[in-house]
Amino acid sequence: MIDGYLSLVGDCVTQKIIEKSKFIATSRHVCGEEEARAFISEISQKYSDATHNCYAYIADNLGNFPRFSDDGEPQGTAGMPMLEVLKSNGLYETAVVVTRYFGGIKLGAGGLVRAYSGAVAENIAAAQKAMYEMCSEVICTVGYPAVDGALKFCKEFGANILSTNYENDVKLTAAFKKRKLEEFERGLLNFLNGRVTFEKTREYFHPFSV
Repeated sequence: MIDGYLSLVGDCVTQKIIEKSKFIATSRHVCGEEEARAFISEISQKYSDATHNCYAYIADNLGNFPRFSDDGEPQGTAGMPMLEVLKSNGLYETAVVVTRYFGGIKLGAGGLVRAYSGAVAENIAAAQKAMYEMCSEVICTVGYPAVDGALKFCKEFGANILSTNYENDVKLTAAFKKRKLEEFERGLLNFLNGRVTFEKTREYFHPFSV
């Protein structure tokens, strides 16, 4: 299993005018081909009056599902150059659609390649990116006198407190980078003089700022 991968956070929309044609690039983080295709359908419907809605995506975090479409542009002038920009930026689980409103001036094959790849490059440069790393979720059970200390340690460690349940004891659900699991448990045990127990619940990829 991979430790992490670079992708986007949220949507990013950019646009540029080239020889009177408007190019609108929209990008998004997607998890799998189903989400990628739903995103493409959403943007294509939003700009249903456009001349072309070309797309490219890498749907998983291993690069196994690269797909692209020229959507009526000459073969090899749109989708493939767009996909190459995603690859050159090291992005995974990422989809981008470039919408073109034709302005009446033909760009030629070379001009189209530069226009579509340039639109994606500018969009990716503007988009918010994150390193998606494997995250561990752990329930830390402490007594009431140790709650403040546990919360202080989690904050200083950089762990996210997802929930706090007050029962006979207090159960704090904390999430942090998996590679720091042993460091977290050892550190909290020492900080609380052993007054804590741990229950590992799940692991998943979570975006961390780059």
